[in-house]
Amino acid sequence: MNMKFPSGQSSIINRQSAILVALLALTTAIADAKVETISKWSPHNNERAKRVTTLYIVLHTTEGPVQGSLQKIYDNGEANFFVDPSGRIYATIDRRRVAYHSGRSMWRGRTNLDDVSIGIEVSGYHTRDLTMAQYIALKALVAELQMQYGVADVNVLTHSMVAYGAPNRWHKRSHRGRKRCGMLFATTNVRQKLGLTEKPGYDPDVRAGRLAVGDAYLAKVLYGGASPKPTPAPAPPKTASAVVAATPAARTPSPVRAAAPEPPDDGGEEGVIITANRSAWDVARDMYNDPGTRYFFPDGKSARGDQISSWKMIPPGTRVVITTEGDRENQAERVLRIGKDGASAREIAGDEFHSARTIYFMADGRVRTGADMQEAELDALPADTGMLVGYTFGGAISAKRRAFDVCGVRWNHPSTFYRLPDARIVAGDRLKEGSIPNGAQVFFRN
Repeated sequence: MNMKFPSGQSSIINRQSAILVALLALTTAIADAKVETISKWSPHNNERAKRVTTLYIVLHTTEGPVQGSLQKIYDNGEANFFVDPSGRIYATIDRRRVAYHSGRSMWRGRTNLDDVSIGIEVSGYHTRDLTMAQYIALKALVAELQMQYGVADVNVLTHSMVAYGAPNRWHKRSHRGRKRCGMLFATTNVRQKLGLTEKPGYDPDVRAGRLAVGDAYLAKVLYGGASPKPTPAPAPPKTASAVVAATPAARTPSPVRAAAPEPPDDGGEEGVIITANRSAWDVARDMYNDPGTRYFFPDGKSARGDQISSWKMIPPGTRVVITTEGDRENQAERVLRIGKDGASAREIAGDEFHSARTIYFMADGRVRTGADMQEAELDALPADTGMLVGYTFGGAISAKRRAFDVCGVRWNHPSTFYRLPDARIVAGDRLKEGSIPNGAQVFFRN
């Protein structure tokens, strides 16, 4: 029997059939795929410690162009694997070793997830779909790693799930929302394409009160079923030049390398325009005050992130560009300074300024924590007092107590700091274990 349909209905049926055929082809191709990797070992590969255990696989999006992203990941050893748009898989840090991919991270109360996870960087953006070749390669790679290390689907996480931020001008507590990286890997549609049938149903650290929600939209995407989408158009611009610090360098900022043109709409942080409801932190996250982040104000002036004195006065319509040299997946930790990074300890560390996890470097050479001091004493700390937020003071190195004894494999991590006997504070990746002198004090990130 021949059935006849109206032309419009026939067209719809044909489109639906084409979609089903395409999905079937994708499923078949993914099922038949085998993982083939290209070894592009980072110069840091051999120096990285081997993981004692592997509990998670963390998926990232690079938020930048392919070649530059691969080079950065290779140079810094920031992932175990990199998947390019053609489906090529590059191994940059041996799967058995620690890659520095998650930065300041937490999941179920465990911090520093680099130590217990494999990091996979996928070339692309958190609001854009992958190529079919990437789906094929990534599904095969994830399945192989899951089988090798016994990682369940629910423990295949996104960087946006595990990254967290220390208190800042906009958030008084440590908070979830430091990164939207890899956000699309939490959506049901994408996980199904990757063969993942389960995902976390809530944020365990927010639920337990360890972290606050710093990005309600991100939380909705990760756990509420929303899909990543662009934000509304910006509000009409206003002029304001007082946001620039009163220094000659701020009034005549240096040229921006490779960042003068209008940033592309696929730049990763939703249009990079500040609005009445979208702050500098919402746009640039923890790169907001970095010298590699540039602000172009509606009145024609511009400034680097480290030249801005009043963040509350940045007007809607300000355009934000994160330059290539500053656009790093995990910004390096550094010692913060009262008077430079904030007017007071409260402004820098928020509600955690009196916490045992906030370290103060006193002018007289002493090291104290926020829990050691009264609030009045903390409020009276002078300018240039150094601070580390979210850190543990591990004590001093001695002949019988080496760096590894204090903080394990993280002894040479760039987020681990040593205060040497001459009062210099040096990051762990700049020191050789045998060269760390007795008496050096160790501070490692929680």
